[in-house]
Amino acid sequence: MTDSSPALPAVPVLDVWCELQCPDCRSALDDLRALRARYGDRLELRLRHFPLEKHKHAFAAAQAAEEAAEQGQTWPYVEAVLGRVEELSRKGEPFLVEVARELGLDAEEFDTALIDGRHMLIVDADQAEGKAIGVTGTPTYVIDGERLDGGKSQEGLRERIEEIVDRLLAGQQA
Repeated sequence: MTDSSPALPAVPVLDVWCELQCPDCRSALDDLRALRARYGDRLELRLRHFPLEKHKHAFAAAQAAEEAAEQGQTWPYVEAVLGRVEELSRKGEPFLVEVARELGLDAEEFDTALIDGRHMLIVDADQAEGKAIGVTGTPTYVIDGERLDGGKSQEGLRERIEEIVDRLLAGQQA
């Protein structure tokens, strides 16, 4: 017997190309929170890594974010680190482990992950894909094939993302 129920449509995906030592990414947090509040599980926010060379702890922070994802706390971790970019700049990797501990995550596992580099390939792959599609800075958003550069200005980006998401969701109901 086969299941003949219609497949649920996939929710729209917003790729958020981000760097955890980036002040512009910190200012994008309000928009990301607003999008999550408005759409909930009708929109998937997907963290993509694009560490910039000018920020010496960005690559480690991206790896730490992947460890947070492994432990089921991607966005709480990302928000906690981005909310304190100056501290990350000052303290470096020990700060990444400290934030994990504050959030009740397995801080020893974070420390080990940063030492053994288990998440490096994910970060490298994201960065390569970002370069391939024209990401040059952070934050950059990609939804439905459209790239929106938040590194120059956040002005109007949330509204544009909402227009696209609303259109995609309306198309699912048609």
